[in-house]
Amino acid sequence: MADKKILPVGVVQQSCGKDRDENLKNSMKGIRDAAQNGAKLVLLQELHTGPYFCQTEDVDTFDLAEPIPGPSTKQLGALAKEFGVVIVASLFERRTAGLYHNTAAILETDGSLAGIYRKMHIPDDPGYYEKFYFTPGDLGFHPIQTSVGRLGVLVCWDQWYPEAARLMALAGAELLLYPTAIGWSDADATDEQARQRGAWITIQRAHAVANGLPVLVANRVGTEPDPSGATSGIHFWGSSFACGPQGEILAQASTDAPEVLNVELDMTRSETVRRIWPYLRDRRIDAYDDLLKRFRD
Repeated sequence: MADKKILPVGVVQQSCGKDRDENLKNSMKGIRDAAQNGAKLVLLQELHTGPYFCQTEDVDTFDLAEPIPGPSTKQLGALAKEFGVVIVASLFERRTAGLYHNTAAILETDGSLAGIYRKMHIPDDPGYYEKFYFTPGDLGFHPIQTSVGRLGVLVCWDQWYPEAARLMALAGAELLLYPTAIGWSDADATDEQARQRGAWITIQRAHAVANGLPVLVANRVGTEPDPSGATSGIHFWGSSFACGPQGEILAQASTDAPEVLNVELDMTRSETVRRIWPYLRDRRIDAYDDLLKRFRD
């Protein structure tokens, strides 16, 4: 095997209020902290410039959307250039009037836009009314080439789908990244809350194992009220983490406080792991046609 290739990364976990500038200021502080501790790649959480507004349906909320490139990518791009880091930022994209996406923008070390990923799987669950706001992504599952590697960026609800992670891996992703916004409801019993958080961690670790790739996850933290008052809101459970290609937890944030994780990833381990667990070799691609069906009756 070749010598180790170490990639220092940062994951920013934060709470968000109504002040967009304050939220972005906190995101940028997290990026600075991560970069000053050596990070060359920094992941921000889903929709980090504001509250998670999808708890209710409100047409005025579309005023929060912005173009890409736009104000946020300009500010973050300048920071990427200042510190020589790659930044993955999740934004509410305004593509045109009446057409909006939940989009991850990837900023290069020179401040340029390396590419975008538009969230493909859009939920419509109690407290997560995203179909009202977001058009499903139309760019497919394609890694973004950057100076630190090929990044398989997916967003939140995408995290539950093994197909998404697999397609990113098959397209050459060297790392899977998930900006997310997920938490507990007071309506759920304590044991149910624990099961939900456990499932969320397990499924993303499983993507690492199934594809032999490291995974980074950034989740928000804090309590955000439901603007409609219909529910008690969401208690975002944080727990941002990094794991290696066998699902091993390398670092994990708390459930209740903003935090910046700094982690060193050994990017040569995917090669080592895939040699002993050659899942891509043994896939029965001749027998998977039924995966294209909604349900097999």
